[in-house]
Amino acid sequence: MERLRLWLALIRWDKPVGSLLLLWPSLSALWIASEGRPNGWLVLVFIAGTFLMRSAGCAVNDVADQDFDRAVRRTAQRPVTSGKVSPREALLVGAALALAAFGLVLTTNALTIQMSVAALLIAIAYPYTKRWLALPQAYLGVAFSFGIPMAFAAARGDVPLLAWVLLLGNLFWVLAYDTEYAMVDREDDLKVGIKTSAITFGRADVAAVMASYCAFLALWAAAGWVLQLGWPYFLGVAVAAAQAAHHYTLIRDRNPTQCFRAFRLNHYLGLAVFVGVVCAYAIKR
Repeated sequence: MERLRLWLALIRWDKPVGSLLLLWPSLSALWIASEGRPNGWLVLVFIAGTFLMRSAGCAVNDVADQDFDRAVRRTAQRPVTSGKVSPREALLVGAALALAAFGLVLTTNALTIQMSVAALLIAIAYPYTKRWLALPQAYLGVAFSFGIPMAFAAARGDVPLLAWVLLLGNLFWVLAYDTEYAMVDREDDLKVGIKTSAITFGRADVAAVMASYCAFLALWAAAGWVLQLGWPYFLGVAVAAAQAAHHYTLIRDRNPTQCFRAFRLNHYLGLAVFVGVVCAYAIKR
């Protein structure tokens, strides 16, 4: 039971926010690609696959970042960093979870399988971008948005331009909320030499976060307009915009506790858009 407890801590089982941030845009894309009538099995595949891959990513990330995490107060007691779980054991756990997710993908089609390999490689590389990329959060935006074109591939067998527009919009959302996350650890990250968007943006960090929220909402609103999704969708986008405005009040003073709170609240923003998508297609029937 002790090993299980440590493995659950390794994959952040008690912190599902990261999985939900991945899930809502993927399900929104699946609903859009299916014109409001998604295959039930695909819905289950994307829900389970999202949680499995996010968990696997946590294990790999902790191995890659163990030296950095020791110098950051918030992460110093993670299982790998504290020595309670060895890097080899963590990688084995991550590999088992990724293999389970791949097993689910094998029930889809050839294009989705091919894209899942690309998604895995992108995810594995992410932890190392913090060493050389000025905006690793933008790279994370690609990794965290790849479920969107995969949803189109699974539902339709192709990936239209619309999917990439939605991915670009979602990338801006990831940049917004992960910059809020990076603002929490900025002082520690400066000491250890990690590159983050919070450090790169400097005193323009709050403005950059709000601009990223605006770009995300504008691109997804434009997509909804082209698709003629109707008032429920735009109500969902409006609710998301109101939440983004609230986040400004939380992060404007750069208080780490409030910035972390803003980050954690983001899954409600994604949920608002998803509910808007579902309701818009429901009234179209």
